[in-house]
Amino acid sequence: MARTKNTTSVGLAEEIQLADDLQVNLNAMTTHRLQIMEQFGDGLPYDCNRIVHEAKFYMAQSAEAMLEAGKRLIILKENEPHGEFVDIVRDQLGLEPRIAQKMAQAALKFLSPGLEAKAKTFSLLGRSKLYELMLEDDEELSELAEGGTVAGLTLDDIDRMSVRELRKALRDTRNDLEISRQAVQEKKELVSNLIEEKSEIQHKLQRRIHHEKPEEESEALTLEVNSLAFAVDAAIINLFNGFTELNSHTMRTDISHIGFMTGLLDDIEIKFRDLRNQFNLPEYREHDVIPDWAKEGAEEQEKEFKRPDWMEKDEAHD
Repeated sequence: MARTKNTTSVGLAEEIQLADDLQVNLNAMTTHRLQIMEQFGDGLPYDCNRIVHEAKFYMAQSAEAMLEAGKRLIILKENEPHGEFVDIVRDQLGLEPRIAQKMAQAALKFLSPGLEAKAKTFSLLGRSKLYELMLEDDEELSELAEGGTVAGLTLDDIDRMSVRELRKALRDTRNDLEISRQAVQEKKELVSNLIEEKSEIQHKLQRRIHHEKPEEESEALTLEVNSLAFAVDAAIINLFNGFTELNSHTMRTDISHIGFMTGLLDDIEIKFRDLRNQFNLPEYREHDVIPDWAKEGAEEQEKEFKRPDWMEKDEAHD
């Protein structure tokens, strides 16, 4: 039996209009990919097989070549779906995704517009040291390449150090910076608290002027100001402990903190001088370690003191 001829015709589907927001997203993705290819693609169109082959080649070379491999990883990551990118990294390049990510980050860092001209200089340090330097600011790294320092270290210092020594030096410096930031924040909070306390003291003073006798007012004010002095004394003790830690760090790493410590003391001394000048206080006065209240009590006890009989007999015998 002959088949009936199929007269059904298949027409082209009408063009489906994409939603405006989807079209915008697609355009943005395309633009971003073009920018990536323009920056890292060496003027060639995207070809997954070629990029994988080039990445393998550069991975076998020096740290400079590692940056080139990192460029290819950036391109692959930008153009391949995440799952396929991970498969390529593991199966075709033999890399763990974590290592591939570090290589891509290193390329983004050291092949950025501000550092690309100095990439060869940094590549001489080796891959592991490049990874350690990735967290430093671009400006500091640029100065380092031009003869400056990072964390007090020159390029020659970094070249002579082991990776472990470099990691420790950078970590200690970051910790010191964090301590400095915390100190600045604590100083701001202290100033804010002192302003509030000053306002409260002024408020109490106005109340006492109208409700307390001068002697009572004087005693209360003296106690309050004395409590502020105790707080300053406690802060100085904490500062001493902080200086001790900085000095220990200097002994371990040869990184000097003298300038920072001296600057803090200069600021404190200026504030003390301002206090003296503001209230016309003498620069120096003889300091008696026995407080007035102790003297008064001692004088009264001395008047009332009566020697025992045996002392009187001994003196008479002599």
